[in-house]
Amino acid sequence: MFSLTVVDHIMIAHSFRGEAFGPAQRLHGATFIVEAEFRAPQLDDLHLLVDIGLAKDHLRAILAPLDYRNLDAEEVFAGKNTTTEYLCLHIHGLLAKACRDGVLGDGGRAVTGLKILLRESHVAWAAFEGPV
Repeated sequence: MFSLTVVDHIMIAHSFRGEAFGPAQRLHGATFIVEAEFRAPQLDDLHLLVDIGLAKDHLRAILAPLDYRNLDAEEVFAGKNTTTEYLCLHIHGLLAKACRDGVLGDGGRAVTGLKILLRESHVAWAAFEGPV
C-alpha cells in the first residue's frame, strides 16, 4: 500500500456541551495541525499516488471555512460538539468526496483509503481513518 500525506493547520475557537468536558464547556481556542494521508494499492502511469499540489490546495480549501472561526457559530456544526475526533470525521468526509468526484484528478479516484489526523498538541491527537 502506498501513502502520501499533506499537512496544513487551522486555528479555531469552540466550546463543548456536557459536564464531561469540565472547563472546556467555556469558549476556548485550539490550533490543529491537520494531516491528510491518502492510500492506494498502486501508483498511476506517472508513478504518482495523487498530485501533491492538488491535494494541498484542496485540503486548504476544505480548512479555510474553519480557520479563525468560532465553530459554535458555524451552521454546519449546529448542535454538535466539535471535538478533535468529530473534526477528523468532518474533514475526512469532505476530502473523500473530493477524491470520488475527481477534484484531485484520476489519482484521487484511485485512492482507496484516507486518514485524517489532527494534532492538538505534542502530547494529544486524534484521527479518523476509513475508505474513500
